[in-house]
Amino acid sequence: MLGGRPPRQVPRGIGADDPRGLWREAAAFYAGLLTLLVALISPVAYWSGSYIWIRTIQDMLLGVVVPALIVLGAPWLVLLRGMALVPASPRTGISSWQPAARDGSPGEERVMRPWVAWPIPVTVAFGVIWWGWHIPVLYDLALRNGAARWGEYLMYLGAGTLFWLQLIGSRPFSPRSSPLRRVALLVGTVVAITVLAMVLVFGSGVLYPAYRGPAHQVLSVVADQQLGGAVMWTGILPPFIIAAVALLIRWLSEEDADALSVGLDRLLRQRRSTWPSRPGLR
Repeated sequence: MLGGRPPRQVPRGIGADDPRGLWREAAAFYAGLLTLLVALISPVAYWSGSYIWIRTIQDMLLGVVVPALIVLGAPWLVLLRGMALVPASPRTGISSWQPAARDGSPGEERVMRPWVAWPIPVTVAFGVIWWGWHIPVLYDLALRNGAARWGEYLMYLGAGTLFWLQLIGSRPFSPRSSPLRRVALLVGTVVAITVLAMVLVFGSGVLYPAYRGPAHQVLSVVADQQLGGAVMWTGILPPFIIAAVALLIRWLSEEDADALSVGLDRLLRQRRSTWPSRPGLR
């Protein structure tokens, strides 16, 4: 079983000193798995083949909610321990890993940095994938072709996971960008998805003809895609707003800590007295 075998050498910082944090991570990870099942094997998955607005819900679950919960769950250490990997060093253990030898000694170092070192390319790729699968040709193809549909699912999950990794981090990976820069990336992503939602909401023609059929006798395809745009417009905001507020709070905390540190340094710094010394004394 993956992660079932105890490692020969347990690195520090695994989280054994914070059992509540481990329980929170476990709850987030299993919530992500449950949400994944809802998106793939529930009435949401069934009716996504008939209604665009339900498929929009499925897309948001796969591209935003599930990756965010998995990243918060931080399953990477369990996976690395299951593969007998240990941190390379306490100083660079966040991003540098090495396989453990049979005797428990460290092996050759392997660096795993690109996931969290390229925030702008990852954000751009996330937006391109989101827009790309909403192009009418690809959108209809994913409805009719099973391979294309599963390719869409995997790309949403992969891009979403990388996106949240470089925004909020996940033990043992830590984002390289400052909180304010990550807020800027969030704002840019919200703008890109909002523009796509506006195209759907204010469009007056049928963008996805593959959805024409008996299911739209009451609700027309145009009304369906407009409703889907509205769901995207409003549904994408809550998780991104929560992340932005958390990043802003962290930025303010760091600013306060830096200001406090500078103030203490000034108070503790020894200053030379301006009073003249006594004669004969140095």
